[in-house]
Amino acid sequence: MKPYPALPYLSGNFAPILAECDADDVIVEGEMPRDLNGALYRTGPNPMFPPLGQSHHWFLGEGMVHALFVEDGRVRYRNRWVRTEQYNAQRKAGRRLYSSGFGLDAGDPSVAGKPRNVANTNIVPHAGKLFALDEGSSPVAMNPETLETVGTSTFDGRYKGPMTAHPKIDAETGEMFFFGYMAAGPATPDIAFNVVDRTGALTRSERFKAPFAAMVHDFAITDRHVVFPIFPATIDVQRIMKGGPLIAWDPDQGSHIGIMARSGSTADIRWFKGPPVYVYHPLNAYSEGDTVVVDLCVYPRVPLFPNADGSRAAPDLGDAPAHLERWTFDLAANTDQFKRDTLDDLATEFPRIDDRWTGLKHRHGYTGAILGEKLPGSPFDTIVHFDLAKGTRETWTPGPGDFVMEPVVAPRGPGEANGYVLTLVYRSAENRSDLVVLDAQNVKAGPIATAKLPVRVPFGFHGNWLAAA
Repeated sequence: MKPYPALPYLSGNFAPILAECDADDVIVEGEMPRDLNGALYRTGPNPMFPPLGQSHHWFLGEGMVHALFVEDGRVRYRNRWVRTEQYNAQRKAGRRLYSSGFGLDAGDPSVAGKPRNVANTNIVPHAGKLFALDEGSSPVAMNPETLETVGTSTFDGRYKGPMTAHPKIDAETGEMFFFGYMAAGPATPDIAFNVVDRTGALTRSERFKAPFAAMVHDFAITDRHVVFPIFPATIDVQRIMKGGPLIAWDPDQGSHIGIMARSGSTADIRWFKGPPVYVYHPLNAYSEGDTVVVDLCVYPRVPLFPNADGSRAAPDLGDAPAHLERWTFDLAANTDQFKRDTLDDLATEFPRIDDRWTGLKHRHGYTGAILGEKLPGSPFDTIVHFDLAKGTRETWTPGPGDFVMEPVVAPRGPGEANGYVLTLVYRSAENRSDLVVLDAQNVKAGPIATAKLPVRVPFGFHGNWLAAA
């Protein structure tokens, strides 16, 4: 294999690891809580071969899943690549076949028209399976214990389209809600909406047309509504045919937020309009009477993508961070406008809640933040706990040269945020990673326990906790 080029998203802790391994008994500092039993799964891009040229986008590396199994105070570690069609074709060829540069480099002719699936964005447990997701492809099912790839899932042939990397699971009903954009093919504004019951059976599948084709990364549900946000990170056929960028910032389109009653149909979606902003991740949403409330991390423009004319964003916009806002939609009012309120001025991202409160009125939120020097790729150096009832925040920072990943809540008992916050920490001085366990209601106190992994876990995207049965 040739060396990887010295590009930002192939260097430092963005660089891939090239070995799959198991560690059956990880060293633990402190006392791992005996009531913490289950598995933390994380995934992210881990390019299996160097790029075809000198362009590489972070989003397009093949997915690798990392699992940390916690039981009776002990920790096991395992990692595996997701064996997608793309992975298998490249492994057989022994070289890169698919472009990792959003079309800037042509792929190998041998894979023209074949499925492209990096399965690198989220890893979601549901109905006895793990679903490896990348938002542009069908989900890939994996075994929760071995991380063996089972194969592409089409829900018994009932849905073969793309699936968001951020499905929502109703903790009360066990239903999994998801959508897929470009559902009618590349650059189409069609969005598929689907519901899967607690057994894994698809029970509902509909389509609707968004106001325009766009990269739609995430959405939200409440116990009574579904919220579809369409932001102006557009996908325009005419622009692409002229050699323009596949995904680009086009603020003239504005933002469009669709709200649908869960008991209704996609034909009943009501659209609200707002200024051009971008949201990768909402924290949560809930319904109160005729009002829908959504808390989200809001950017002034989409990060990591160019303007519609192909130019780069101005530095003050391209590097502008997200802040936590609350958007309020009055369904009883005769207006297509909504209210925006800033909840906190801290630059923050990757928001998470206690997932048992998905769609319900929440009080606690957790995010990553950068309080120290901003480095290329913006790895987080701090975990933040927001108490939205008190309007306060508390933080924990592991120390200079150490970087945290997305916080995940592992419940302990009844009551919101009664449990632990789990995060992986990259120790740059040792070029190694740790699993850190924090008290969900006292993160500032620092680690309850730290599992010292014998490997490095590259900076990735998302993860989830699966409690032991």
